[in-house]
Amino acid sequence: MEEFGGPEVLRIQQVEDPVPGPGQVLVAVAYASITFVETQVRSGDGPFGRPGLPRVPGNGVGGRIVAVGADADPALMGTTVVTTTGGAGGYAELALARAQDVVPVPAGLELKDAVALLADGRTALLLHRQAEVKPSEHVLVEAAGGGVGSLLVQLAAAAGAHVTGAARGVDKAELVTSLGAAAYVDYSRPDWLDRVAEATGGAGLDLVFDGVGGRIGTEAIGALGDGGRVSIYGMASGADAEFDEGELRARSIGVIGLTAAPSPAQAHALIVDVLNLAAAGKLRPVIGQTFPLEEAAAAHRAIESRTTTGKTLLVPDGRDHG
Repeated sequence: MEEFGGPEVLRIQQVEDPVPGPGQVLVAVAYASITFVETQVRSGDGPFGRPGLPRVPGNGVGGRIVAVGADADPALMGTTVVTTTGGAGGYAELALARAQDVVPVPAGLELKDAVALLADGRTALLLHRQAEVKPSEHVLVEAAGGGVGSLLVQLAAAAGAHVTGAARGVDKAELVTSLGAAAYVDYSRPDWLDRVAEATGGAGLDLVFDGVGGRIGTEAIGALGDGGRVSIYGMASGADAEFDEGELRARSIGVIGLTAAPSPAQAHALIVDVLNLAAAGKLRPVIGQTFPLEEAAAAHRAIESRTTTGKTLLVPDGRDHG
């Protein structure tokens, strides 16, 4: 991308092969992760500012290491890994990464599943642990059919919570309940909060995972019972949820926010943990769609139109690598 704007600013271009420097490795990319945040950065209108241009987007990839730089372990050559790229460079056939950031894909886990878990799994596991989900709690997960939401549903259900998955449209109901949600609500319906109240037996929610913000987040927070808590981690709607801090204090409602990103070491540990959970069959990513690299603009367009389910991946050579 050489300018900010709509998905059309993403254009395929031939460039020289990158060369790993000291402490770096070069990955032949089999799958590149796309996140909603990347669509916001591309537009130039999101909450994350405007990085320098030109820019190759993409902060997560999976593939085989084909070159190592000085000070990187030569034994990494040929290893199949997932890794962050430091914020950019992932939408490509070859991507650079720091050797210390790579995570070998554990046996029994498909590479595309590992890539799907790289960003969303790390985020979902961190949110789940911060929220300290307890058995029998009533938990609402917004955007429950999305990359992070679908994992939060599984993690909360595995902890013994009564999970209500919320998303837009009726088409995601079967998926969300198959992941462990006890109930599904369509928050495009005007009576969606009534359906939430039915799911909790009128007791109110104990926990809301709010990654949508705006009207949905505001209304979900209002459905919390006294002593509940909300985990705020995104604003996919483009606006923050609104709430009165004084009222929340009066009702003993706690607000959990991702005020600081995990350190590189913490992020690495979270990725290792989430990949091991998936390899053990305790967590599965939902990969709703893949796009060839040259159709990155179409992938962004689909994500922004809310027509995607689960995780969206780019495939540089168009082949399914398992």
